Amino acid sequence: MRLSPNIELLFGEAGPDLGDRIRAASKAGFGAVELWSLRDLESVERAVEETGVQVTAALVEYPPKTSFTFPGTDHTAYFEMVDRAVENARRIGCPRLVLASGLGFPGASRQRNLDILAEVFATVVSRTAGSGIGFALEPVNTRVDHPGALLDRTADAVRVARAVGSDRFGILYDLYHSLTEGEDQATELANAGGLVHYVQIADVPGRGEPGSGDVDWALQLGVLRAAGYTGPIGLEYYPTVDSAESVRHIKEVER
Repeated sequence: MRLSPNIELLFGEAGPDLGDRIRAASKAGFGAVELWSLRDLESVERAVEETGVQVTAALVEYPPKTSFTFPGTDHTAYFEMVDRAVENARRIGCPRLVLASGLGFPGASRQRNLDILAEVFATVVSRTAGSGIGFALEPVNTRVDHPGALLDRTADAVRVARAVGSDRFGILYDLYHSLTEGEDQATELANAGGLVHYVQIADVPGRGEPGSGDVDWALQLGVLRAAGYTGPIGLEYYPTVDSAESVRHIKEVER
């Protein structure tokens, strides 16, 4: 499995510049990284060209607070933000952008909220046709990290992705968020089928590096393999030790 450290959280020892963090990740033996914000683009672009490291994922919006206007009103500003993110992703060779659900629409049922998300994201896919950029919708936990977020269930993100109905649109399955919500990984992955376009991991509890919490990583990675996922795995955790050392456990288990 291709490990992709999040350079907003890892390799901070190299300094604040994302390009320098990419170089540090490359020196540590990684051929891929992920990031949150599409900032330091010139530096990231140069580092990618120098090292050959691929940026596997970035957020459309950082921080991921996405709050659409009310249904039936003008979503132009949101779509223009997505357009800019797509242009920036293409510039640094990033093949996918991560979407957030936001808090939902007040007064609307949960099902209606999911329908609205599907309508908005279907438009996103349509207006970015030919860009080569895919999208992954991320459900997050509301118990610890994102109280109030609309999408806190993997199954609901899958429902939205099925409604969008595009091979350029899937979900981001974050094992940390899923386990924090008390979900069963095998069940969620079986329900999602081929809609899992990206995976991220962190240990539970604490959101630290693999090995710092209670997750049985040999078991969980085995479930992921059995589900047929072969894409990159984003290391989106808060390291409690040096960045290079923090990946030791997951590298050993991954073998």
